[in-house]
Formats: sequence, structure tokens, C-alpha cells
Amino acid sequence: MNKAQLVEKISTDAEISKAAAARALDAFTGAVTSSLKEGNSVALVGFGTFSVKERAARTGRNPQTGAEIQISAATIPSFKPGKGLKDQVNL
Repeated sequence: MNKAQLVEKISTDAEISKAAAARALDAFTGAVTSSLKEGNSVALVGFGTFSVKERAARTGRNPQTGAEIQISAATIPSFKPGKGLKDQVNL
């Protein structure tokens, strides 16, 4: 499902216009993004938790040449599904 299909589904299920659904989706993704940028997590009970994790620097290999390369440390977004979501997916 892409963003346009998700907006269509939200619009239909919530009985609102596609424009309103698109604004709501953009507001949600913006709020989650800004919270993660600040280092906070976003917990939606029954759905899951968005958080940030630190990935340590490490040594990797260039697959074409086999040469060692240094991969720098990074902060990455993470999602851990909640019990409600897991239960619905595994019906």
C-alpha cells in the first residue's frame, strides 16, 4: 500500500475528504518525525512504539573489491509492534 492508497483508505473509513485524510496523515508523520528527532519515542498502545536507536561504528567490506571500509555510527528510527498489531496480523 502506498501513500495515495492509504489516504484513500483513511478517507473511506473515517468518512472524510481525501484532502482532510492527507492532511491528517501528514500531521501524524510530521509529529512522529519531530518527536524522533528530539530523541523521544512515540507509543501507540495496541499498535506499537516508534523510537530511535544508536548504531555503533563498524568495519564493513566493499562487496565488489573486498576492501575494508569504515561505516560510521548512526541514529536510526525503529518500530516495535505492539501485542494488538501482532495478534491481528497472526489471525
